[in-house]
Amino acid sequence: MSRPVHGGRLREAARRHGLPPECWLDLSTGISPWSYPLPPVPEEVWRRLPEEDDGLDELVHAVFGRPALAVPGTQAAISRLPALLPDVRRVLVPHPTYGEHAHAWRTHTVLRCAPTADEIDARLDEVDALVLVHPNNPTGARFPSHKLHAWHRRLAGRGGWLIVDEAFLEPGEAGSLVVETGSPGLVVLRSLGKFWGLAGLRFGLVFAPEPLRERLAALLDPWAVSHPARWAARLALADSTWQERQRARLAAASLALATMLKESGLRVSGRTSLFVWVETPRAPTLAAALERHGILVRRFDDPPGLRFGLPADAAQSERLRAALFEAIAETPRISS
Repeated sequence: MSRPVHGGRLREAARRHGLPPECWLDLSTGISPWSYPLPPVPEEVWRRLPEEDDGLDELVHAVFGRPALAVPGTQAAISRLPALLPDVRRVLVPHPTYGEHAHAWRTHTVLRCAPTADEIDARLDEVDALVLVHPNNPTGARFPSHKLHAWHRRLAGRGGWLIVDEAFLEPGEAGSLVVETGSPGLVVLRSLGKFWGLAGLRFGLVFAPEPLRERLAALLDPWAVSHPARWAARLALADSTWQERQRARLAAASLALATMLKESGLRVSGRTSLFVWVETPRAPTLAAALERHGILVRRFDDPPGLRFGLPADAAQSERLRAALFEAIAETPRISS
């Protein structure tokens, strides 16, 4: 199985169209266009190796209510979980979703289903583990808390696992299963990449039963999370005032983007505070038309659709609006 394709491939698009990267509007990721405003990194942070008694673990426990293992991006955990769960043979991964999950389990039996509660319910007894991105990427699908808890109980009752990637869940947002992660059969992944806009930091958190966290820690190299990453994480996680402002502007930007897409004639099929999902059979032609205008969005083929990240300001919004109307005019038979 080849490595999944992701958003953010700006240089590739720039080479393809002969347009320098700085001339593009990149809306192909679900990363916030407003990053947490980190101050300059102190020199001692660059000079010294990280130490685990820096207060980060205590802060994470205070913020989330459960202990966690810090990792160099949640991808480090996603790729290692199959080795840590040897009793898991069959895995249910709803589709479409973040492609690295199915890729990580590629040596196992991976079953697919639509990201709906009914589909998951119907297939759950066939598998040893269920992997969810919640809310789902790219569809924005969410599941009621009672469903998440019921799926966990069904799996854990026979030694199975529920693995939940909460990359697009805001801090403090309802629906998180982090507080349940002391019980058997549950793993929850969080990161600073999306809401905090710090994807380049490569900092993630794994909430899971202590024995599993210890086994994962043993697989990681010493000082796996860099000193600058741990330093930045402490600042970002502790700044509740900034988080409140970020929640408000993300909500406003997501609503404005969804409204713009509807006004352009597209049907919004789902959204989170960080992206809007449009399912349409004309996704390939529309994405290509937008690229001719120097706008990069994330295209999916199964099912065909486009994921739009958030414009950062009014100028970017107007650029997208103008390009959308021209792109749709170039592809007049697009489905709404």
